[in-house]
Amino acid sequence: MNHEKKCKIKIVENGPYIVTGNITLSEKIIVSKGKATELEDGHELPQTERYALCRCGQSEAAPFCDGNHVKVGFKGAEKASRETFEDRAKLVEGPNLDLLDDQRCAYARLCHKKDGKAWRLTKNSDNPALREQAIISASDCPAGRIVAYNKAGKALETDYQPSLEILQDPEQQASGPISVKGNIPIESSDGYIYEIRNRVTLCRCGKSKNKPICDASHIETHRLKAAGFDV
Repeated sequence: MNHEKKCKIKIVENGPYIVTGNITLSEKIIVSKGKATELEDGHELPQTERYALCRCGQSEAAPFCDGNHVKVGFKGAEKASRETFEDRAKLVEGPNLDLLDDQRCAYARLCHKKDGKAWRLTKNSDNPALREQAIISASDCPAGRIVAYNKAGKALETDYQPSLEILQDPEQQASGPISVKGNIPIESSDGYIYEIRNRVTLCRCGKSKNKPICDASHIETHRLKAAGFDV
């Protein structure tokens, strides 16, 4: 049985994400440990076959939808490019490893490892230890911004099972995006199936200019609120 084909995230026009297929849901906390950044387990979340996740950033039952998108008049128009990752991405070449980077950053910082970030590690991939770190660094990026490739052009990624993770970022005093892992189909409000990917992050602050994809607007939204601006 192919579980991936039974899973789906459906985007409701100006509304939530409807998740079906009994997809595991968890909370993960972004934590810095020296120069590296890791995820730690957060609160346990209820598990059901079908659930609705907030997309407007105004739910009082976050991460779940409570209908507040209607009250606040949420405008959730989807602006993300429908080109493929490989068409969008730029090539970063290293001596023994390449990296494709499409610039879609969620600022989760999981590409930060003890010996550097994915780009530096790739540039030094003639060192076997740094090459291995580069692969892990790229594969840990929840946004799927970066993907490591060997010199034969094969993608080197962790084979994630279908799951959703609600990312929390206490260091930035912000709630992060929804990390979607394991090739879960995401259907737009107009019925289009976005490119199915092993890793992608979905906006849940309601402020991304690249909806439904996270563009790290949750960081700036928090900073504006902290400065007293009405956002």
